[in-house]
Amino acid sequence: MESVPRISRAQSFDVLSSMANVAGYRAVIEAANSFGRFFAGQMTAAGRVPPAKVLVIGGGVAGLAATQTARNMGAIVRVFDTRAAVKEQVESLGAEFLQVNIQESGDGGGGYAKVMSKEFIEAEMKLFAKQCEEVDIVITTALIPGKPAPKLITKPMVDSMKPGSVVVDLAAEQGGNCAYTVKGETIRQKDVTVMGLTDLVSRMPSLASTLYSNNLSKFFNSIGPKERLHIDFEDEVVRQACVAHGKKLMYPPPPLSAASSAATTGAKKEEKKVLTPEEKAAIAYKKAEASARSSSTALTVGLGSMVALGCSQPGPEFSNLFTMFSLAGMAGYHVVWGVSPALHSPLMSVTNAISGLTAVGGMVLMGGSVVPDNMAHSLAAGAVLLSSINIVGGFLVTRRMLDMFRREGDPPDFVQYYLIPIGVFGGSYAGALLSGFTGVQDLCYVAPSLACISSIGGLASQSTARMGNIIGVVGVSSAVVCTAVNMNYSPAVYAQMAAMMGIGGGAGMVIAKRMAVTSLPQLVAAFHSLVGVAAMLTTGAVYLNDPAALSHSGVHAASAYLGEAIGAITFTGSLIAFGKLEGRLKSAPLELPAKSMLNLAMLGVNGVGLACFMSDPASTLGAGSLAMTAGLSSVMGLHLVASIGGADMPVAITVLNSYSGWALCAEGFLLGNKLLTMVGALIGFSGGILSYIMCEAMNRSLLNVVFGGANTKTRSQGGGKAAKIEGTHTETDLAAVAESLSQASKVIVVPGYGLAVAKAQYAIAEMAKILRDKGCDFKFAIHPVAGRMPGQLNVLLAEAGVPYDIVFEMEEVNHEFPDTDVCLVVGANDTVNSAAIEDPNSPIAGMPVIEAWKAKQTIVIKRTMGTGYADVDNPVFFKTNTNMLLSDAKSACEGLKTRVADLMKD
Repeated sequence: MESVPRISRAQSFDVLSSMANVAGYRAVIEAANSFGRFFAGQMTAAGRVPPAKVLVIGGGVAGLAATQTARNMGAIVRVFDTRAAVKEQVESLGAEFLQVNIQESGDGGGGYAKVMSKEFIEAEMKLFAKQCEEVDIVITTALIPGKPAPKLITKPMVDSMKPGSVVVDLAAEQGGNCAYTVKGETIRQKDVTVMGLTDLVSRMPSLASTLYSNNLSKFFNSIGPKERLHIDFEDEVVRQACVAHGKKLMYPPPPLSAASSAATTGAKKEEKKVLTPEEKAAIAYKKAEASARSSSTALTVGLGSMVALGCSQPGPEFSNLFTMFSLAGMAGYHVVWGVSPALHSPLMSVTNAISGLTAVGGMVLMGGSVVPDNMAHSLAAGAVLLSSINIVGGFLVTRRMLDMFRREGDPPDFVQYYLIPIGVFGGSYAGALLSGFTGVQDLCYVAPSLACISSIGGLASQSTARMGNIIGVVGVSSAVVCTAVNMNYSPAVYAQMAAMMGIGGGAGMVIAKRMAVTSLPQLVAAFHSLVGVAAMLTTGAVYLNDPAALSHSGVHAASAYLGEAIGAITFTGSLIAFGKLEGRLKSAPLELPAKSMLNLAMLGVNGVGLACFMSDPASTLGAGSLAMTAGLSSVMGLHLVASIGGADMPVAITVLNSYSGWALCAEGFLLGNKLLTMVGALIGFSGGILSYIMCEAMNRSLLNVVFGGANTKTRSQGGGKAAKIEGTHTETDLAAVAESLSQASKVIVVPGYGLAVAKAQYAIAEMAKILRDKGCDFKFAIHPVAGRMPGQLNVLLAEAGVPYDIVFEMEEVNHEFPDTDVCLVVGANDTVNSAAIEDPNSPIAGMPVIEAWKAKQTIVIKRTMGTGYADVDNPVFFKTNTNMLLSDAKSACEGLKTRVADLMKD
């Protein structure tokens, strides 16, 4: 078993590491027994007792075990190792890492250190001499394979130590690191105890036997399936450990290949070249030149395109609309970048509400009496009804979410005062029209558009988010009032309009109030489908009302066709997203043969249909083309979203949000309505940027997601097969987890969708308060795409009363895990999957993840050992510092809360 290579895959059956761990722990216990004082500092009535100072030489398994044990007992610990890679591990244990001023790598093979240069050895000996004068206990673990143990603690160093000091030499078997060491004995030299014990592991026989048997059983389990063993000499672990096979001596084993050793042990890393100032300047120059060249090219193409478009534009109406479109698009582009990730869910909800301005298109086309009198008017009325559901439901849902972020003592919003600007705006606008100021119409549409832009900008921070939602309500309400005043309908039609808005608004209110926070992603998807249907109904109403009018304007004809197509894609795509998020459809992507070609074929047919429609919209061919795109685009939306896997569903929702904006924009060009054009561009661009942000967070290509998972790999995924996860997981129980949490000085909780489903946020919030009140540094780490929608977990924690100043984004907290005592993962899987970093062939390779496994202890609460939404195995569950608490998240968190509270009382 000592021949098992010390590689990452073989950690669970590395006997040498297991025994070294025991020896390191026992070394501290033996030292404490011989040491005549407390390890931890004490303040007593008789005076102050300082903490013991411990020097550990060698940061291997035994050294780190000794370091952790001494730190847990309250000692001040200093560690020296020639390998710079050990520094991070030492500091994560709360110890000080000592270094000399000579830069030289000490990394050797198989996890051991190498022989250092003469200059380095002289420098380290000076360091040891100084430390021996200061410390109380020295524990040495330095060994070099195939060589006697190096003499690091000389006789003069021991003689300089304080009376009562202790030296524990774990290298005694190989001659010892201390000059006074006697193998197998404990001696006293000038009031200093020097221990050369070689039976430290044997002094803990039960534990040593348990660990050894675990190593053996895991080794045999790795050799083959449960039914039989499979001796595969291609497996480097099997080959290295095999002594004889088929009456043939296989020992000693051949040396490991250089590639295998480097890939698995990480012992030798390529040294980075130190650049001179001139080289750095040259690199910076090239980067700046490349950036300037790229920006110049983009500006040239953009400005040239504007000139070309200006030469071919069909008329002043198009120019005005395109100007509004461009400015609003740029505003949306820049505003959404400033929105806090924690507020991405409210952002989605408020843009959903604003996209309900498809009601304006329906209002313009209404007619008849108290009830519609033809199909066109019926379609318009339907568009108003469905859009009203979106408007009222969207803003109420946004308010519910933002209210969850309220702190105790926050002042009320005084919403009633905001009825004044709506009333004043509507009344003054009506008065201006009655007074003959007809030019006021175009300018008054600018005001609601600016309010909608300000609404999204208000979501940049917690302090302005509620105001942003209110401004959005004011903007949309003003737009509806303006449109109603403009139309000069009969009282009967106004009554029809009010009825449609009342029914739709009432339905939206009921839906918003009954919605569970965990159902937010499904609700957003359902609302997107309503926008798609409303856009389709509006286009149908325009066409039925006067199809010949579309023949006079290519812009109007193209807008009608595109509005129908985009609306249909949004409608069916949103329904599929709803089904997947609700669990009524499988989350796995639909993998039809040649699916990319199928998407391109449908896109091509739609292009042909557009040409046919624009040739003569009023003809039978035109009507058939419009009907064809409604049906074909519906199928296309269904296929595009069905082909997207569950892991990409957060991006799919933001893409659909963007589609709803483009549908609204097409409606604006169709009706010549500047308001719809501006607001549609605002939502389209902001949704597109949010989709880009989500793709960056998941290392996905936006184009691949838009085109239905054309390439399901991440941008960093290799072409090979994903690594096989081997080993067994370690389970724990509530009592052990509660004990770890109660003793931790720093805890980070990583919540996932499992927490949302189980509604465990309340128990976690109470436990966080208990631990924080006792001085624990308690934080939450949120992945950008945790849950089923951006920002969903932030809303859930806010609902449970978790202060948002202890909730951090992934990039803000990832560097803190090595210093974290306990990381508690609750219902998360894909967002903490180390395969994204460690396995280049993993389906999620390159995806930024929360590095929960780097904590000193990682505890994962899950129902089962099953995969997450992305259907990818998680190596974190099998790491040595991970314990699995297999339980329902709610019952587990409730149990932990109760037990931690009891332990804190004690």
